[in-house]
Amino acid sequence: MNAPPTLTDRRALARNRRRADPLTVDFLHEIASDEVKDRLSMVNKTFNAPVVVTGHPAFWAPAFPDVSCVADDDVLALEQGAHDLIVHAMSLHWANDPVGQLIQCLRALRPDGLFLAVLFGGQTLAELRAALAQAETEVTGGLSPRIAPMVEIRDLGGLLQRAGFTLPVADSLPVRTSYENSGTLMRELRRMGEGNALDARLRHPTRRAVFARMDELYRQSFAGSDGRIMATFELIFLLGWAPDPSQPKPLRPGSAQARLAEILNSEEIPLKD
Repeated sequence: MNAPPTLTDRRALARNRRRADPLTVDFLHEIASDEVKDRLSMVNKTFNAPVVVTGHPAFWAPAFPDVSCVADDDVLALEQGAHDLIVHAMSLHWANDPVGQLIQCLRALRPDGLFLAVLFGGQTLAELRAALAQAETEVTGGLSPRIAPMVEIRDLGGLLQRAGFTLPVADSLPVRTSYENSGTLMRELRRMGEGNALDARLRHPTRRAVFARMDELYRQSFAGSDGRIMATFELIFLLGWAPDPSQPKPLRPGSAQARLAEILNSEEIPLKD
């Protein structure tokens, strides 16, 4: 089996995270944490052995006191069958092998254990991607990897199933923000620890003309009435269960005991061949 391609430079990612400003990280992580807690409150189950997988333990450890945190390394420090809840927090979008991360979490869950992840989705920074791509093409005549290729929500439910989870659910929450200019936005991304850590990134400084043109294009297409530019962050939430015989299962096709038309008290109209 071929190894997955290297997407993320883990050393660069660790460096970016060390330089992160905790107060800036809180901005989106607070929203993510509140949403995770809200989803957990709707699960009619008590968890006795939870763990949080994250690259931002300075935020998530206080958010989930008395719950251990492990790093989002390529190989997770999780013991097989040791947990009944795993929260994968704001890190899966940097994984070199997202399905491998899911499989490792599944192996670490007990039967009927819950996996809940929150990560950035494919609509994140759509405005910045568009403006930067056009500016770089105009100024340099080419494109370079600058923003991680985040997964679309329509694909993530399939990834859960591929990993072996049952009853998979994926939903998203768009968060719209505004900034004075594109430079302010990119500085805030660096303070979040979300700067460019792609393995294929340019290893030399970008020409100033690229950023100047990007700011022009950004303002032309994505500025509000107050002159501030808009930015979208898409938070995607994944939920799946470790298989267990007690879980509900779909009925075998053709095993229904009544017609849907009878239940709805409506007329059944056969389709033409």
